Amino acid sequence: MIHDLMITNGLVILENGGKYVDIAVDNGVITQLGRQFSARKVIDAKGLIVSPGMVDAHVHLTGMGGGLRDNFEGYQTGTSAGAKGGVTTLIEMPMNQLPATINGRTLLQKYNAGQNNLKVDVASLGGIVPGSLNGEIQEMNCQGVCGYFIATCGHRCMKADFTNSDDHTLLEAMKQVKKTGKVLTIHAENEAITQMLAERSEASGQLSMADFVASRPVFAEVEEIRRVLSMAKETGGRISITHVSSAEGVAEITKAKADGIDVTCEVCVHYLYFSKEEADKIGSLLKCAPPIREKGQQTGLWQRLRDGEIDYVASDHSTCPSRLKAVKNVFQAWGGVAGLQNDVDIMFDEAVQKRKMPLKQFARLIASNPADRFGLSKKGRISIGKDADFVLIKPNTSYILKADQLEYRNKISPYVGRSIGAQVTRTILRGHTVYSEQGGVTAPFQGQFIKKLVQSQHRNWTFKSLCDKRDTIFGQSKQ
Repeated sequence: MIHDLMITNGLVILENGGKYVDIAVDNGVITQLGRQFSARKVIDAKGLIVSPGMVDAHVHLTGMGGGLRDNFEGYQTGTSAGAKGGVTTLIEMPMNQLPATINGRTLLQKYNAGQNNLKVDVASLGGIVPGSLNGEIQEMNCQGVCGYFIATCGHRCMKADFTNSDDHTLLEAMKQVKKTGKVLTIHAENEAITQMLAERSEASGQLSMADFVASRPVFAEVEEIRRVLSMAKETGGRISITHVSSAEGVAEITKAKADGIDVTCEVCVHYLYFSKEEADKIGSLLKCAPPIREKGQQTGLWQRLRDGEIDYVASDHSTCPSRLKAVKNVFQAWGGVAGLQNDVDIMFDEAVQKRKMPLKQFARLIASNPADRFGLSKKGRISIGKDADFVLIKPNTSYILKADQLEYRNKISPYVGRSIGAQVTRTILRGHTVYSEQGGVTAPFQGQFIKKLVQSQHRNWTFKSLCDKRDTIFGQSKQ
């Protein structure tokens, strides 16, 4: 048999570890693992690591600018950055774009905005805000979201478009999302505490990054995580705590798992890379919530990562025009770290090369675990029947990241100027090269939206017929 594509001579990360094996690909799917296949196209990966393409489970893009955000990260630039960085699938958050994705109508708007504009595959989370418990969760389920997102404590730096939720909304959201069988992801910080501390800091003229970090203390994260976990225990829903920034927060989630709660823990690459001690020097490019923590917290996160207590890493990529970062009062700066393009190379360097993490654990953290958690059944592994999504990594090859190398619309990132000890040389999506070191990001838009319908037998139903069926599916009346 002559295959469409063969990748040969690389150290391939399989589920049981690295192995020198050739990969055969046909019609965008992995069809054989072995040696010496015949293929129409051959990619020689000698000296390279062949990893599953990253599934970044936490990315903010702005498909619709709504006037206010026309200059934010769009689908073309955001997914191009993913391609260049080895991310073959990203899960898009429901805020940043205007309007926010909080019902079936706004989700459809986003799908339309992204059509023919994707360099990599994109799955979507539906947003839940106060007042969106009257059928909106079911509408978005009908349209194929892979999960949901709710915030107990977000930023307050621009006109609100995605509102923080109260305890009642959170509890009811858990109950409704449970009926979909999907995951509710949660930003867990105690808003009453962080808002009060922020107001006091601003009023007293304490406006630095260190002051911002102090306004969002570890105990505000831990206290809210405990409350969220108690609700999850009560409802039995599936949840994931996003961007956990403290070792204590991870410990609470670990205890909850032992108690039978269906919860996963996400940690962002920037918490593992940067520390509070350098925050003032870097400035508002590092502003995020929860904030960058002390070096001791970073050390604790690495230990819990090695021990398997953290399920997956993500970028929480959220970039903006530089003017929204260049303000004297850091509390008024846009909150978010631009990191999507450097998920893979930094994690490979920091985890595998510097800390000797096994290759199979690296692949689980960046690909297998997030794919499994959000039900992306064709993604996350190099095995027969999975999508042929790969990132080829050149180990022990340092480069200094420059702003003009970024694919972002706004070429700012706290990683600029840093020496990174590994390089992404090629990204392959369903058998198609979408980035190569020689050719850059390719011109065709090979990416697709991944839509998870309610049940497999419904795959041929239209959106209208799906939503007409929700009486039966969800056991409640239509709104």
